[in-house]
Amino acid sequence: MVEAGTNVVVSGSGSAANPYVVSAEVPCEDVRACLSAGPGINFNQASGEISADVSGQAGNNLVVGPDGLYVATAGGAVLTGCGLDGDGTGSAPLVAATQAWPYPCSVDTEAGGVYCDSSGVLRSDPRPRMTFTSYFDERDYPDVPVPAAATTVIDSFTVNVTNPDPCRPAQVYTEREVDVRVVLPAGAGAGTGHGSDEMFYMRNTGTGTIVGAHAQATKFLPETFTLGPGATAPITLNATAGRGSGGAYYYLVNFVLRALIISL
Repeated sequence: MVEAGTNVVVSGSGSAANPYVVSAEVPCEDVRACLSAGPGINFNQASGEISADVSGQAGNNLVVGPDGLYVATAGGAVLTGCGLDGDGTGSAPLVAATQAWPYPCSVDTEAGGVYCDSSGVLRSDPRPRMTFTSYFDERDYPDVPVPAAATTVIDSFTVNVTNPDPCRPAQVYTEREVDVRVVLPAGAGAGTGHGSDEMFYMRNTGTGTIVGAHAQATKFLPETFTLGPGATAPITLNATAGRGSGGAYYYLVNFVLRALIISL
């Protein structure tokens, strides 16, 4: 006797002319319980359908086409905006849209930089800055005799100059003016100036008194120091007088200091 079991079919009589034929059939419902989905695979146990599980993360180019899985090429899919060129393919990769270096110096050693800020925007080197500031002072004195020695400092004017650039050092250039008012009795003489120079000298050869003799002397000087980023430094302007004779005296000094601060 030959007896068919579950999912087994037996046919034939067992003779040479009609041998037994044993076949087995397993329903799909029984097989589905043995299958499960893994990474990259979707499995519908109710229908038995197996499909690709395509990630939805940004930047994923994998798609399911009518004939299978494929990765879309960048060509035709990448739209370039200002500053970009190329389509992302091997023959035309994405590049920065640049132009030829038009200067006689080397781009390798003289060109500035391009940087990415905290919001993802491209930035260039800091912009150059130029600042111009003026300082003034006028001081009265109780008829002080002009010193006999030449270029004697009679008073000083000091101001603090600040580099407004938080990124780069600055060179400071100053325009300086000093105006000393003197009184010259008959036969008196006096010289005035600033720094180490006597800029004006006058002697009264008449018989009357000259009141308010003066000359506004000007100098333009580069400072001997460089101001660091955001740094402050004092600048002193000295008023001088000298070669006083015959009772010459001074009673007023005007100070003018103008600062040009350049950072490139």
